[in-house]
Amino acid sequence: MGQPITVVAKPSSRAGVVRYETNRALTGMGHERYRAGDEILGAAPADELARRLFDRGGIAGVHVNGNVVTVELADAGADGIEDVIAGLYLYWVDGVEVPSDDELTGAAG
Repeated sequence: MGQPITVVAKPSSRAGVVRYETNRALTGMGHERYRAGDEILGAAPADELARRLFDRGGIAGVHVNGNVVTVELADAGADGIEDVIAGLYLYWVDGVEVPSDDELTGAAG
């Protein structure tokens, strides 16, 4: 459940850098930059995306500006990055149990 993000990979002029354009803005008008090893404390969509991308591994840096996500690869290929971005707003995916109506409304069962 949730809304998947449409992601299109775009080539970059720099080796080891991949740009992804999305169908929705992930930041306001500002830029968000993250480096591997940084502690990411925020709760904004760009913060959560950066955490998920670093958890994937093989990424040295992430830059998000509006609807563009630029990923600097460390040592792994780009496989799976589009899926991480596309799934940012998805919840109740495989392995997550959907709550019952009673659980959602707080009704005693």
